[in-house]
Amino acid sequence: MVDKRRNTKHIYRQQSIFRDISQKLKMEAGKKKKGFTLVEVMVVIMIVAILAAVAVPILRGRSNQAKWSEAAATAGAIRSVMRTYYVEDPIAAAAMAGSTVDTIQTTLGFLPGDLSGRYFQAGNFTITSIDGNGFATITVAAPAGLSGSGVLSNSGWVYTP
Repeated sequence: MVDKRRNTKHIYRQQSIFRDISQKLKMEAGKKKKGFTLVEVMVVIMIVAILAAVAVPILRGRSNQAKWSEAAATAGAIRSVMRTYYVEDPIAAAAMAGSTVDTIQTTLGFLPGDLSGRYFQAGNFTITSIDGNGFATITVAAPAGLSGSGVLSNSGWVYTP
């Protein structure tokens, strides 16, 4: 009889151990790991660094082009006004060739602040020549902080870095 009790106790003890183990496994399975491993974080940082290394030089070039687009727009406005002025007085308009725009802007009908942009001022624009139809060629000099030059002629806007 003693052996039966010992076996029964032994069986109950084993069942208890198995029950405890299965409960622990269920609890651990229910818990999900939260967060990222160090390797995952380092991989993401490397990817972002590679993308930044590629994107930064591209964006720097775009900002210079954006600044020069201001010059192209202003040169276009000056060219249109010169064409209109040429229709009204071709001799006086032809005499303006070689002049910087800041010296003749009031003659053309511009107010003192009309040709002042964020990057370019009236003094950056020169009327290089005027053809027989009144179309002016406008040369744009780079202001401080920018490099290059631009020319607006009959063939369009040409920017030279």
